[in-house]
Amino acid sequence: MAEEPSWICHYDNAAPRETEEFDSISDLGEEDDEEATAISVDVNLPDDLLELILACLPIASIFRAGCVCKRWHRIVTSKSFLWNISHVPPQKPWYFMFTSSDEPIGYAYDPVLRKWYSIELPFIGTSNWFIASSCGMVCFMDNDSRSELCVCNPITRTWRKLIEPPGLKISDYSALAVSFYRESQSYTVAIVKSKQVPGNFFQWDIAIHIYDSEKVTWGTSITEVLTGWRGGDESVICNGVLYFLVYSTGGGLPENRHALIAHNVSNHSSQARLARSFIQVPCSLTCGRLMNMKEKLVMVGGLGKPDRPDIIKGIGIWILNGKKWEEIAKMPHKFFQGFGELDDVFASRGADDLIYIQSYGAPALLIFDMNHKHWKWSQKCPVTKRFQLQLFTGFCFEPRLEITL
Repeated sequence: MAEEPSWICHYDNAAPRETEEFDSISDLGEEDDEEATAISVDVNLPDDLLELILACLPIASIFRAGCVCKRWHRIVTSKSFLWNISHVPPQKPWYFMFTSSDEPIGYAYDPVLRKWYSIELPFIGTSNWFIASSCGMVCFMDNDSRSELCVCNPITRTWRKLIEPPGLKISDYSALAVSFYRESQSYTVAIVKSKQVPGNFFQWDIAIHIYDSEKVTWGTSITEVLTGWRGGDESVICNGVLYFLVYSTGGGLPENRHALIAHNVSNHSSQARLARSFIQVPCSLTCGRLMNMKEKLVMVGGLGKPDRPDIIKGIGIWILNGKKWEEIAKMPHKFFQGFGELDDVFASRGADDLIYIQSYGAPALLIFDMNHKHWKWSQKCPVTKRFQLQLFTGFCFEPRLEITL
C-alpha cells in the first residue's frame, strides 16, 4: 500500500505517517492574501501564549505545526513546551493494531481525528511479545525467555532496556503490567509468573516480581502455591494494586472458570496471602480483559451461553467497586454481529474513557465511550485479511510527547 508522509518528522524521525495524502503546507502558499493574513496573526503572539495554544492541539497536529515555520518548530521542540503539554488534559488513547504475526508492524488509530497512522515500534521483536501500557509509556517483554524487557514512548520512539528480572526464565504462563507516575516520572513493572508443580496439574507456583525504576532493581514480592488455580497472561495495576486473572484447573469444580486476585504492590511490609485475595468474577466468562480506567479497574468479558459456557453469546463491561462488580454496559447485538464469527476469546484494551474491542480474526475495531455510553466503529483499518489464519492483535496507549526515559 502506497503511503505519503503526513508531516515532516522532527523528533528523531519518530513521527507517525498518515495512511492518506496530506499536503496542507504546499497548499498554504496558494491561498489568497486575505487568508494568508489571517493565518499570520500568530506573528503578534508572544512565544509563551503560542506555546499554550499549540499544546492544546492533537498530537498529530503538533507534528504538523512543527513544519509550518522555524519559530513553530523551535517552540514545539522546546523543554517549556513539553512542560506545558504535560499540564493539559490527556488526549484520547490511541489503539495500535498489529498487521503481521511475525513482524511488529501495524497502524495506530487516532480517535480524535479518526485517522490511522503508520508507526514503527522500537525494540520489540515480534507481535506476540507481552505488552502493557500506562500514561503514554509502553512496556514490551519477549515471549521466549521472558527476560528481555524495555519501556518506550511509541510517539517519540525513545526507549530504555530494563535489567533482567529474577526467577525462572521459562514459566508456563506470564502476565505483564506497568504503572507510570507522572509527578515523579517513575514507573513500576510487574510480572506474574505461573509454573505447574511437577507431577501435580492442580497445584501451581505463582511468583510476582516487581521492578522499581527509581531504585533500578527487581524484587520478588511474593511466591505461593495455589491449588486449583493457575495464572494466565492478563494483569493490570490500578492505584497501587496489581490485579491478575487466574484460571480454574479443576479439582474443586468452581462455579466460574475465572477469578481475580488483588495484590498490593505499593506496600511491601505487609502482604496478604494470594489465596485470601480472591475476587469472584461477575458471571461465567469465556475470557476476561483487564484495564486501568482512571485508576479504576474495568473488565471486558465474553458472556458464555448458559448450557455451553465456553461458547460466547455476547460481551459485557464491568467496573470493580471494592470487591463488588458493577455492570457498565453490554454490547448491543448489532455490534456483536458486526464482528462476524467471533471466537470465545478476543482482544480488548482501554485507557481514560475509551475501550477498544477487536476480534483476533479481522481488523474491525469497535470503540466504547464510557462517559457517553456510546458504541461506534473506528474508521476502516488500511489492512485487509490476506489469508484465513491471519491474526490481528493490538494494544492501547496514550499519545504523549512529554514522557521521557
